[in-house]
Amino acid sequence: MQRISLPAVGALVVNSTLWGLSWIAFRSLQAHGIHPLWATSIIFACCSAVMIGVKRGALRELRQHPELLYVAIAAGATNSAFNGAVAFGDVVRVVLLFYLMPIWAVILARLVLHEPITRPAMARIVVGLSGAMIVLYQPEVGMPLPHGLADWVAIFGGFSFAVNNVLLRRLHGVSDGTRAIAMLSGGALMAGGMGLLLTLIGSIAWPSAPAHAVVPTLALWSVLFLISNLCLQYGVARLPANITAVVMLFEIIVAALSSWLIGTAELRPQDLIGGVLIISAPWLIRDKRAVVPAH
Repeated sequence: MQRISLPAVGALVVNSTLWGLSWIAFRSLQAHGIHPLWATSIIFACCSAVMIGVKRGALRELRQHPELLYVAIAAGATNSAFNGAVAFGDVVRVVLLFYLMPIWAVILARLVLHEPITRPAMARIVVGLSGAMIVLYQPEVGMPLPHGLADWVAIFGGFSFAVNNVLLRRLHGVSDGTRAIAMLSGGALMAGGMGLLLTLIGSIAWPSAPAHAVVPTLALWSVLFLISNLCLQYGVARLPANITAVVMLFEIIVAALSSWLIGTAELRPQDLIGGVLIISAPWLIRDKRAVVPAH
């Protein structure tokens, strides 16, 4: 039977939980005049600065592994694409299309990591994606087929996320802190670049929030995103890509439950059914072939 590292799964659950709650922070910051792209750039820049200050040898390790540049690009593309698509497209459609990510993860893991595409792996993906579709389904949205720029950007964001996670697993020999710096700095630079571009063409506004209203939120979420990213580094490096992709669908459950608890959405039977499928997908179907987690 396939052995699944429980600490690695737990780390990814923490990562997914924090991202599933992040909509609260981004909505609050946007209400105070900071667009999600600017907020992402500011928060990730703070996280990068902290990591560089704590892990002073990281810059030397970064120079020793130039392939980390691809991690930075993939991470930056993921955040910029998702936040940009959410800003201009239908949120439910964007999330649905973004979370086709497990499909790309399985294909990329085969091409880059030479992980076999087994029937159990595909079954986990099908169960997990089915749960995600059930939670996110809205009759007025229809089938999640791309038909506009925001939809295609969302698909690109999901693909970039799959690339990011596969690269992190391939570079598991690099320290978690160094990989985190590459990913966080990429997110800061590319989100900031996209924010600047959209601001210059008049699509979004410059940040205009009073410091006393937003500094506590920015500081809190800088810490939380730093924790989230380190958990991602730990989990992705120690689990097969197909399991990682399914576990990270847990973010959808957290987002649905948090919006219900805060009172911005109703908890529906389909949320419970889809949630059970997402949670159970990694455990219901096992490969007979034993896989030793990466260290």
